[in-house]
Amino acid sequence: MLQKGDKAPDFKLFATPDRQFSLSELKGKNVILAFYPADWSPVCSDQMVLYNEMLKYFDKYNATILGISVDSKWCHLAFSDSRKLHFPLLADFEPKGEVSKLYGVYDEQQGESNRALFVIDKEGYVAWSYLSQVSVNPGADGILDALESITPKN
Repeated sequence: MLQKGDKAPDFKLFATPDRQFSLSELKGKNVILAFYPADWSPVCSDQMVLYNEMLKYFDKYNATILGISVDSKWCHLAFSDSRKLHFPLLADFEPKGEVSKLYGVYDEQQGESNRALFVIDKEGYVAWSYLSQVSVNPGADGILDALESITPKN
């Protein structure tokens, strides 16, 4: 798993059936990557809904959040619509788990992403990372603490 100080690998994944999204598009912003096992699971649903509710707090730190799992772009679209999410869910679908593997959070045995969080600073380096148990919603406190630590004080 990538650690603080590691360069965050760029990637390009589908955010919708007709739009791809790359990490490099967000250079100059703080980025939160929320890897999760699967759309529709109870813990994943709770986690993504929580982050949706936290968007205004992330925005205060000039941060964008991206959810990433191995589900397809069509599955993400239905899941996002049903949960009324206002941030992109990216499909690490084909080749399966390629981005999860780049970040060191792919579970080969289960064939899905582990539940992991990364805060990437404006320069594209990992400022904080956290691996959670699959059955536990990691919440947002660690994300907010990491964003606070990399945001200049006025």
